Amino acid sequence: MKRAYKYRIYPTQEQEVLLAKTFGCCRVVWNWARELKEKAYKEGGENLTTNTLIVRMKSELKAEKEWLGEVNSQSLQMSIRNLGTAYENFFKKRAAYPQFKSKFDRQSFQCPQHCSVDFSKGAISIPKAKDIPAVLHRRFRGDIKTVTISKTPSGKYFASVLVETGIPEPATPTTSDARTAIGIDAGLKTFAVVSNGQEIATPHFAKQEERKLKLLQRRLSKKQKYSCAYRRVKHRIASLHERIANRRTDFLHKSTHQLTHESQVCTICVEDLNVKGMMRNHHLARSVADASISEFMRQLEYKCAWRGIRFVKIGRFDPSSQLCHVCSYRYRGLTLKVREWTCPDCGTCHDRDLNAAINIKNFGLGLNEALPSVRGKVKPVEQPPVDDRAHRVPKKQCCASADAVETGKERGDCHPEAAQSLVAR
Repeated sequence: MKRAYKYRIYPTQEQEVLLAKTFGCCRVVWNWARELKEKAYKEGGENLTTNTLIVRMKSELKAEKEWLGEVNSQSLQMSIRNLGTAYENFFKKRAAYPQFKSKFDRQSFQCPQHCSVDFSKGAISIPKAKDIPAVLHRRFRGDIKTVTISKTPSGKYFASVLVETGIPEPATPTTSDARTAIGIDAGLKTFAVVSNGQEIATPHFAKQEERKLKLLQRRLSKKQKYSCAYRRVKHRIASLHERIANRRTDFLHKSTHQLTHESQVCTICVEDLNVKGMMRNHHLARSVADASISEFMRQLEYKCAWRGIRFVKIGRFDPSSQLCHVCSYRYRGLTLKVREWTCPDCGTCHDRDLNAAINIKNFGLGLNEALPSVRGKVKPVEQPPVDDRAHRVPKKQCCASADAVETGKERGDCHPEAAQSLVAR
């Protein structure tokens, strides 16, 4: 099993010069290979392979630009290999189309060989840069595969060490009990609601810093471009964005650690949300990006693999919110603004998110009888007539009648005694 360990490094002035040269050379090789690859395809329909580009870089580009020999040659080759991986991910619809790299964005390069980490000295060594001071806050055991050096727009340096630990991945159970399983309903109003009743509130990190960010961006627009004052304000904006990202990452790691390590569960069921489609809605895009639901799901998935927990994704079109988890009645007229509703069939008062989390767990375990994909026999889930619905559930005995569900208005509190009498019928 491979794991990555990220450390903050503090290179000396000479090491900073070498790292800056490596960043620039890798960026030049990436842009040269991308331009050459597109030109060959447009002119003759030829698809240049990664090995062909590496050979042409050694024979053509290095002869033209002799200063490329001042940096590690394997880092230049890894830049071309990463470009090939980027094109492969694009054609498999896993990423966006590869773009040209800019010196104003995040900089990085990889060292695949001859790297070491000395915990006694507190230093990391890469080719042509020995004993770079680092804060090694976590120890590891295993063989180092690659070391990725990166620099953020705020000027901080980091080293990500990929280690082959030699620890086999724990076996994931194929089946599980409902008592050791949970369902998670992720959303925007409440970040996550667990089927056991636990709720994780939405922190809104970007919204908290929105006022300060607007002020700094307004100041930046009034500065002369690339002047000293312009660079100072731009550095403050980059630091603020980095602070927001760090707070969000810390929140996601703590939440996923609590759900996978501290909840003592064997199965976690989630819903396959269309986050890309939600980002196209200009009313929700900012909140969706601030919540970072995709990163939450990604961390849940790989942490479940670390712990041997079964990770189940249900279909995005499964009616988790519309379905009553007690009697499997499906209310098709449920709108997004209704947060609580009462089942017209059994009279159970539902919290929308908690009911969805319970249904997600039932769908993941195959315990729900409402869908044809789960059981052969389908229970009738069509909406009853209005007169029949009013005869079954009097308006005074529920917290939200059928008309209130459609309008989103509540009418009194739920009476458990009335609900029990309806179930007894």
